[in-house]
Amino acid sequence: MEYNLIVIGGGHAGIEAAHIAAKKKLSVLLITSHLDLIGQMSCNPAIGGIAKGTIVREIDALGGLMARIIDRAGIHFRMLNRSKGMAVWGPRAQADKAMYRQIARASLEKRPEIFMLQGMVREICTANGRANGVVMDSGEKINAEAIVLCAGTFLNGIMHIGLTSFPAGRNGEPPSAALTESLRDSGIVSGRLKTGTSPRIDGRTVDFTKLTPQPGDEDPWPFSFFSQKPVENKAKCWIARSNKRVHDIIRGNLDRSPLYTGKIKSAGPRYCPSIEDKVVRFGDRDGHMLFLEPEGVECAEMYLNGLSTSLPADVQELLVKSIPGLEKARILRPGYGIEYDYFQPRQLKASLESKIIENLFFAGQVNGTSGYEEAASQGCIAGANAAAKILNEGPLVLGRDSSYIGVLIDDLVTKGTEEPYRMFTSRAEYRLLLRQDNADERLMPVAHARGFISDAEFDERRAVWDQKRAWQEEFARRRIDPATWAAEDEASMIDRPTLAEELLKRPQVSIDRVLSALGAQIACRDVRLGMEADIKYKGFVAKQQAEIVRQRGAVEMRLPAGIQYQTVSGLSAETKSKLAEVLPQTVGQASRIPGITPADISVLLIHIAKK
Repeated sequence: MEYNLIVIGGGHAGIEAAHIAAKKKLSVLLITSHLDLIGQMSCNPAIGGIAKGTIVREIDALGGLMARIIDRAGIHFRMLNRSKGMAVWGPRAQADKAMYRQIARASLEKRPEIFMLQGMVREICTANGRANGVVMDSGEKINAEAIVLCAGTFLNGIMHIGLTSFPAGRNGEPPSAALTESLRDSGIVSGRLKTGTSPRIDGRTVDFTKLTPQPGDEDPWPFSFFSQKPVENKAKCWIARSNKRVHDIIRGNLDRSPLYTGKIKSAGPRYCPSIEDKVVRFGDRDGHMLFLEPEGVECAEMYLNGLSTSLPADVQELLVKSIPGLEKARILRPGYGIEYDYFQPRQLKASLESKIIENLFFAGQVNGTSGYEEAASQGCIAGANAAAKILNEGPLVLGRDSSYIGVLIDDLVTKGTEEPYRMFTSRAEYRLLLRQDNADERLMPVAHARGFISDAEFDERRAVWDQKRAWQEEFARRRIDPATWAAEDEASMIDRPTLAEELLKRPQVSIDRVLSALGAQIACRDVRLGMEADIKYKGFVAKQQAEIVRQRGAVEMRLPAGIQYQTVSGLSAETKSKLAEVLPQTVGQASRIPGITPADISVLLIHIAKK
């Protein structure tokens, strides 16, 4: 058996890696432990959120699948942060979990270049420092020119429910027990992380009259720029709250928690803590927000978001029944914690290729990230770059000023992580440029040039951009007289004819009010709201773009391969060690390594000039 590319893992990273590589007409083998669980949502069945929703739209702009799948499988759509500026809006959707899996698998099966195999990989084979195939648990050898590892939480996974622990990749599935050791033998450094999930509730046993309904948006946004049908809200989510009784039960049972008895030693996600951590760290609070979210329209199972826990099942039952509205609720699946192996991402190039084993790429939770969206984005980039390596094309590397995906990958390969990494808007220094509404303009030209977006798709979006530019020119040309504007908005009167563009820059003025004053309409929401964001942020964006241009020369300067950092005089031993560990590819990447100072960069540049 021989393929161009092998993708190990059928989660969100593996799906994107296989799909994007297949677009280059390469033969791809996707190996997964369970074919029926391709695209499984092991935690909350939801896609998107603040920053994460922008990542999903970036994946779509690159030619990926996640946005298209959630638009079809979504049952509850909301645009988060609507009360704030558009730079931090975030689309989010609850999914029908079973439908999401079915659509994900069907999307892969539509590609004749993709083949699937159920099984476990035991070993990655190498020759002369290059990956060239895998060995299955059965002993079968499968050859390939490149490999993308997207094994999620399966590598030596250990599940914890109370003080009971057992090997598992996720609930009901066996772990991968030998693959980590195969990579360690090649010199790749691994570590351990922890994540967890919440109990699932039988919705038939919930008293919804005691919960606060959370309906979807009246006019919901699709995730994909290419969705042909409007997305629909088919279900409600519900808001609940923990209370003093819940917190007292947790405090009284910490001696049965694997987190607080030392049984779990790995770092968990700081920004998605367990309910035990919330109570211990924020003990002065009288309650914490919980969300009861449906897992599908044809089943009664619901996810109790905010109650992630690894306490024993009997304690979980006490907790749930102490929440108003859930007094008679039944748990269908208890929450659990899981520890798993990951590989320190500083061992990767910006293309997500290993610095140690050529033609081996890593994506998803094996790089220390958390979240479906972060995993899928890495899968997209790793699959694209594995294909590029096979075809002798240049790597696809996104900058921090081009995308949240670029920020995420640069953070990982430069800074590494000792805890599950999650994307936030605050991590991006150019977030006014990186909005969810303009992901297509930022990334589709790149994707189209590489063959990931068809000519027809590109032309379709280019027509939208042309409309935006035409309307921006109209707003920069047409003036609104005071009499007309006073009738529209008495609170912000003008005393002379004013450009429509200048009025729209005002924070309290919406584009609909300006259009009404002009006696005009823009039917396309993408054009209307995208143009509003462009105009409102125009001054700030110009400043950020000028700063990018100013810094780009030094930041993008490539460092010569093979620098012996131990021989660079003027650097401290700690600095030499950090540079040798990360092996930065550019001056900008070197400058972002924690602990590296501007003085260190100056010494490094002098050393390069001398050589």
